[in-house]
Amino acid sequence: MDGHAPEAPGALSPVVDPAEVGLDQARLARLERHFAGYVDDGRLPGFLITVSRGGKLAYVCRYGRRDVEAGLPVTTDTIWRLFSMSKPVTSVAAMCLYEEGAFELSDPVSKFIPSFADVRVFAGGSDIKYVTVPAVEPVRIWHLLTHTSGLTYGFHRSHPVDAMYRAGGFEWGTPRKTDLAACCDRWAAMPLLFQPGSEWNYSVSTDVLGRVIEVASGLRLDEFLARRIFAPLKMTESAFYVGAAKRERLAALYGAGPDKKAARLDAMGYVADHPPTFRSGGGGLLSTAADYLRFTSMLLGGGSLDGARVLGPRTVSYLLSNQLPGGADLESFGRALFAEAPFRGVGFGLGFAVVLDPAAGKTLTGVGEASWGGAASTAFFVDPNAGLSVSFFTQLLPSSAHPIRSQLRQLVYQALTD
Repeated sequence: MDGHAPEAPGALSPVVDPAEVGLDQARLARLERHFAGYVDDGRLPGFLITVSRGGKLAYVCRYGRRDVEAGLPVTTDTIWRLFSMSKPVTSVAAMCLYEEGAFELSDPVSKFIPSFADVRVFAGGSDIKYVTVPAVEPVRIWHLLTHTSGLTYGFHRSHPVDAMYRAGGFEWGTPRKTDLAACCDRWAAMPLLFQPGSEWNYSVSTDVLGRVIEVASGLRLDEFLARRIFAPLKMTESAFYVGAAKRERLAALYGAGPDKKAARLDAMGYVADHPPTFRSGGGGLLSTAADYLRFTSMLLGGGSLDGARVLGPRTVSYLLSNQLPGGADLESFGRALFAEAPFRGVGFGLGFAVVLDPAAGKTLTGVGEASWGGAASTAFFVDPNAGLSVSFFTQLLPSSAHPIRSQLRQLVYQALTD
């Protein structure tokens, strides 16, 4: 199998010769050759990569299959689970409301979600018998956007509070028939890991932010995203569910086994054909490479794309600026969680990781590059200084199974000719 198949209607195709935008075609070809090795030896089912520069799509490659067992190839209209690549979208949505004066970043979350009024902070003990103290300051909207709220994820498995989340039904999902409002109330009733603003910990913060959006706007999160992000940007394939008509295009989900080979993971791969009860702004969106390219192109366009303005340019610049106190990076300010690469020299903005010092991270990249990824090994980055927008789509849990993200960067940046 050469990894290719007839192209889908309405294909995502390059619109410019790479050389015209400072990219070397022969060097870009190294991307496909390198990652094809992951497919050929069974580590990945398939993948799709896009590289855009100066607002023009210069390179697209796809290889392997979106469903190995069914023999279905990756096509440019394949639908992917974004998991945490949903977070930047929700963060941008929140800033749309910020620009309207709906809230200030310093506003307490309890202004919109009353259950956050009297949160407690873990001070010792186990997940069954523990001691808490009052929060010295409220959880604020800024804390949600920067993951400094003290909230957590059950799948971290590094703290007693993580175990409380798991016991409550929050690990790789939420309790059945529990909507976003109810989940937020349950999280607020559990202890925070630390005092708000004192540390960084990857968490359900963006899901809580989604609920703030609902209360502030009077719309369900899916409705707000559709009106304020997807419609103006013409992201016609992005939603919280696929629907029966599109289900055949949805990529199957795989997990990395002990031998690093991809094994089908249908237990987590199911996606309803109908809107979910819990709309997760932190990890519930599905999209295509073409749609997500429009989102990242809007960021590089200073908040505007094809005449549609989503955010003001100063807001986008603020989003993509390090927000950690004292200019700290994630390694010094964050919790020591397992990841595919250390976060040395990488700060955090409002929903995006931001490169502060490329040398510290030992990966070819650029100062100011903003990025994030999803649990199924998807990834994107935008580099405003280089005019780059790059995305990688596949469906393999966990994202730490292979060093895809660092290798993606080195293979893209080495292809620049200016």
